[in-house]
Amino acid sequence: MSTYLPTIKQLQYLVALHEHGHFGRAAEASFVSQSTLSAGIRELETLLGVTLVERSRRVVRFTPLGNSVVAKAHRLLREAEELSELVQASGKPLSGELRMSVIPTIAPFLLPRILPRLRQERPSLKLFLREETSTDAIESLHHGRADCVLLALPFPTGEVDFEPISSDALFVAFPKDEPRDPPESIPPSMLDEGQLLLLEDGHCLKEHALAACNRPELSASATMIGTSLHTLVQMVDNGLGVTMLPEMAIDAGILTGTDIIARPLRAANASREIALVWRKRSPRAEEFKLLAEELRIG
Repeated sequence: MSTYLPTIKQLQYLVALHEHGHFGRAAEASFVSQSTLSAGIRELETLLGVTLVERSRRVVRFTPLGNSVVAKAHRLLREAEELSELVQASGKPLSGELRMSVIPTIAPFLLPRILPRLRQERPSLKLFLREETSTDAIESLHHGRADCVLLALPFPTGEVDFEPISSDALFVAFPKDEPRDPPESIPPSMLDEGQLLLLEDGHCLKEHALAACNRPELSASATMIGTSLHTLVQMVDNGLGVTMLPEMAIDAGILTGTDIIARPLRAANASREIALVWRKRSPRAEEFKLLAEELRIG
């Protein structure tokens, strides 16, 4: 067996460079200088006796072998993370550091309700939050950048375990001077092609809204331009179309100050399931279940 093995730090630098595609941004994300990160990767290449990264003034390219090493590095770093989690899980539950990614259609509406109480009741918990789209959040989970993810199901998650938090109904939001009949709920058949405004790709709410409508032509006609629910609300308020909003956003007051009416979507799957998700076989599974219960209370 070789005496010289890559260090965790070297592998972290390599993964950061692969993720950001730029030495400066990778160094910033790793909280080191650019020269330190560059030197660490060169040491790794010297140790392995291969070239992993092709460098030029403007472009960073990974060699085919470099990409394979990055994939293996992700797995090794996850194992190292789980080793640390195993030790932490043996101590006091919900204490120490915990990195949670939260999707943008949940974060501003749920977190303000639960974080103050969580800080008060779990003072030893250092919760680091990262707001990401559903796609990016799941990638962060599997690459070890996040310990758990608060998102909405159904969504492709890979090999995970999860704990449901709540069901969140979908509403149709439209300008108040646009008549809708019947007024108490809106069936998908009443949605006009070309008038439906949705979030851009990467947000699971877009997929939930289209799936609930079960109208294939809406997928082709919907205008997917919104970067946030607040942006969609402003567009609807200015008469540019209609959109779908989750009940938690309406309860949190997202329509305050607007001339928008929201009515429940009348469909078989007109809701999404809010859940806390973590990697399968995580040694902190019981801790995540406890956190899910705290979120459920909130």
